[in-house]
Amino acid sequence: MSDLKTRPTNASVKKFLDGVDPKRRDDCLALVDIMQKITGEKPRMWGPSIVGFGSYHYTYASGREGDWPLCGFSPRKQNLTLYIMTGFSKYDELLENLGKHSTGVSCLYIKRLDDVHVPTLKKLIKSSVAHVRRTH
Repeated sequence: MSDLKTRPTNASVKKFLDGVDPKRRDDCLALVDIMQKITGEKPRMWGPSIVGFGSYHYTYASGREGDWPLCGFSPRKQNLTLYIMTGFSKYDELLENLGKHSTGVSCLYIKRLDDVHVPTLKKLIKSSVAHVRRTH
């Protein structure tokens, strides 16, 4: 089994965000504030490009295990990618009210915060973090 490549690092979150496109940086700083308030955790770099908050340990049925942030985000070229670790199957109503977005298994893709209803986004993050803390 290969090791998980995305791990917490001691890299500076501030330095990373200072290097983000200025048009996207304000959204990133707002996400830091939102996620830090929800988790009560300070931001930390996970690998070279994910800003994560807190952590939890998981074990898959296959026996593979590792650690991952409770929530986090990455400013990718096309989108802001938010990591919502519980996935989205329980959150149909919140997603309907969120605004312009798309999803992957546990990734929420948005172009910018102005495209979404931020109070709904906060509820989504808060619900996911609470669920992960309850089940892990």
